[in-house]
Amino acid sequence: MTDLVDDPAVTAANVALVEQFWDALGRRDFAAVGAFMAPEGHYVDVPIMELDPGAFGPAETEARLRLGLEPLLNYELHPGPIVASGSYVITEHAETWTWEEGASILLRFTSVQEVHDGAVTRWWDYLDFTALMAAAPAWWLEHIAPGYK
Repeated sequence: MTDLVDDPAVTAANVALVEQFWDALGRRDFAAVGAFMAPEGHYVDVPIMELDPGAFGPAETEARLRLGLEPLLNYELHPGPIVASGSYVITEHAETWTWEEGASILLRFTSVQEVHDGAVTRWWDYLDFTALMAAAPAWWLEHIAPGYK
């Protein structure tokens, strides 16, 4: 399995791409984040993937991010350590989501991304989804319920 071989040049290029990806997300530049995704790239929140298969490709990724993050009053991404080998880049980070005064949460994530030919083919987020649902205001839950499609 060549994807697991740690070729320093491939690993460095993939880490650089993922760092740019996180920078775009931190700016809430959803179109730029979507553009990092391969046409078949899969983005999903793993805790709910039995209920929601996630997004596929740039347009769906952008739409999914817009649905959840665009209505926030404030969003702050807190970078963390990155571990990488070949095509796989794993990032631990946190995000502060603020819906309105008095309604916010610090969410901790582990994100697994797979990069091929300069594009993200897999972005799987692991987070405490129960904590997110407990902190979110009713209006936001109603907003995301229909989905992005």
